[in-house]
Amino acid sequence: MFGLFGDKKESEAAKIEWHSLTTVDQLDTIVEESKSLPVAIFKHSTRCGISRMVLRSFEKQFDLDDSQMKMYFLDLIANREVSNEVAAKFDVIHQSPQLIVIQNGKATAA
Repeated sequence: MFGLFGDKKESEAAKIEWHSLTTVDQLDTIVEESKSLPVAIFKHSTRCGISRMVLRSFEKQFDLDDSQMKMYFLDLIANREVSNEVAAKFDVIHQSPQLIVIQNGKATAA
């Protein structure tokens, strides 16, 4: 009402085509996929309020579809082993929240 809190379109999250990252074996697939298009892993802690706020903000601003960048979602509380392997395989320091962009099998941004 009265536009005080933004209109509905501004508050809606973008429709990100999230792919769940739940196994270490998927990392080999991510490396292969990253040879043809950028792949991103969003590491999220379900126990962290800051992580939740960052996720919501990211979803509102994200404006790419699955043909431009493949998006993986990693719940690092439920999948700690996978999170640790992501850090080791892509040589990045573990953080949460964290967005890791992978191109040609290597992390290009974290």
